[in-house]
Amino acid sequence: MDLLKTMHTMGHERVAFHQDPASGLKAIVAIHSTVLGNALGGTRRWAYASTNEALFDVLRLSEGMTYKAAAADLPMGGAKSVIILDEPGQQPTEAQGRAMGRFVNTFDGQYIAAEDVGVSPQFCDWMARETPHIMGGEAVSRGGDPSPWTAQGCFNSMKACLKFLGKPVSFANLTVGVQGCGATGYKLAKLLRDAGATVLVTDVHVPTMKRAVEELGCVALGNDRNLFTEKLDILAPCALGGVLDAKTIAGLNCAIVCGTANNQLLDPSADGVAIKKKGVLYSPDFVANAGGLIRLGGLYLGYTEAMVDQKVAKIEETTLAVLEESRTQDSTANAAIAYAKRRIAAGRTSGAKKPATVGV
Repeated sequence: MDLLKTMHTMGHERVAFHQDPASGLKAIVAIHSTVLGNALGGTRRWAYASTNEALFDVLRLSEGMTYKAAAADLPMGGAKSVIILDEPGQQPTEAQGRAMGRFVNTFDGQYIAAEDVGVSPQFCDWMARETPHIMGGEAVSRGGDPSPWTAQGCFNSMKACLKFLGKPVSFANLTVGVQGCGATGYKLAKLLRDAGATVLVTDVHVPTMKRAVEELGCVALGNDRNLFTEKLDILAPCALGGVLDAKTIAGLNCAIVCGTANNQLLDPSADGVAIKKKGVLYSPDFVANAGGLIRLGGLYLGYTEAMVDQKVAKIEETTLAVLEESRTQDSTANAAIAYAKRRIAAGRTSGAKKPATVGV
């Protein structure tokens, strides 16, 4: 990958690499934009196949965070960080958490870290022992687990999708498929079950899936069935990104796709067009899953709990506005990006954009 060329194409301001021999930490921070304000984005711990794969992930995730903050009308920019694990399932350590905190602290608040896949409130608190620029902890930093707000925002986005299609805004007779029963997927499944929906679930981690079945009354899909070809009213991808590509889109048998995962479209441009041509309504991920960012970003900005809840509730309104705009565009994904870019452009009038740099 020609990193500087990619940064220029995607619009990134800064990408920094860091390694800490004492703890074994290997990490990347990507700041996509600070036009609207300091950039908040989660820290993901993952065993990537290569450094290039990790770099591709952090670049796409950070870009999505810029659009997510802008579409949610938060005065914040977008960034993300990844910690590269040596092997899948590697246990987190305080030494690595504190090393990551020191790395984050070098950005002097331009980047504010938070929780993401593989990172717990405990890990956030370890980081917080070395930097004040972290949200999502419980004892040292604040905010805690943002997944309830992410799930609620996605649920609100689903309501907008039903409304847009002229369907009753009721889940009582709907069948929803939830891919991934982790923090956000489980809580989304609970909201759906409480609203009367039949919920089918899948997860590579069997105990997590069994919990959704035993505690919520969800139905686990057997290995002989594919959630992406199952007859559903709504499909909710709630695991990792890149699950919607030419092959999976062609096999979809649902009316709506609306989930909590980031970067659900493998190729946002082509796959966004393909899913619209398929006749499936796609709720753009960075609009639907903004609840967690609103929660942590809002607290960072000094919002009250009531203000946070009001902004999460507004995800329904924002989704509907984007879907209405998509009537004259080739995809809901492009309509959402255009919606976010207008907000960023308005913010840019207050100051010049910083030049792109790479820190190594």
